[in-house]
Amino acid sequence: MALSIWEALAVFAAGIGAGAINTIVGSGTLITFPVLLATGLPPVTATVSNALGLIPGSVSGAIGYRAELRGQRPLVLRLGAAAAVGGLAGAMLLLTLPATAFETIVPVLVALALVLVVLQPRISARVQRRRARTGTAARADGGPVLFGGLLLASVYGGYFAAAQGIVYLSLMGMLLDDTLQRLNAVKNVLSAVVNSIAALFFLFVADFEWTAVLLIAVGSAIGGQVGAKVGRRLSPRLLRTFVVVVGTLAIVQLLLR
Repeated sequence: MALSIWEALAVFAAGIGAGAINTIVGSGTLITFPVLLATGLPPVTATVSNALGLIPGSVSGAIGYRAELRGQRPLVLRLGAAAAVGGLAGAMLLLTLPATAFETIVPVLVALALVLVVLQPRISARVQRRRARTGTAARADGGPVLFGGLLLASVYGGYFAAAQGIVYLSLMGMLLDDTLQRLNAVKNVLSAVVNSIAALFFLFVADFEWTAVLLIAVGSAIGGQVGAKVGRRLSPRLLRTFVVVVGTLAIVQLLLR
């Protein structure tokens, strides 16, 4: 289908916004997906086109956070494996399950993730006090619990991806002893892995709209750099507040769909 000039501009602008929001916290799909639907694309085609278009934004955001990624290569490789497997499984589910399969669970999942993000400083402080009393050290990779949690989150990410980054941040914040900015950097890499794996699968088996893909790709690449510059300057409290605000808006939008 051919997009009008106004539809093309709207998709491009949505791509910029999604790239920026995804880099800072996640939920950029909630900007691009409704715009793609408004242009007349079927839901599955819109989801596939969105996944393909957001790859440059994820990569751009990860590059923007490259300073925070230093020293995290072993963690990224381990969790990246979970993201790749989960992303592929989610992409396969998208083409086999009904479009409404995740509608009930997603708002609950995002709400739980937001609660964990808000409580993360207190929970982390309690965990550190307990470790100090028992003399045990935190696992640098988060252990099997984090690997399994991110695997499941990545299945959802390959399926739809709305608020996927918030779930990643909440899981890593609970199980890793590191700053929120460094965890955000890892989140951007994991999102890029999921989007890329899902997109490669879609290229061979699903329909997509190339014009929309290219517009979102260019827009999200620009937005990823903007998001990295803004996000890296936020204090932990402001970043956490931003996560909660965006996540709350995401829940409202998902419930109203």
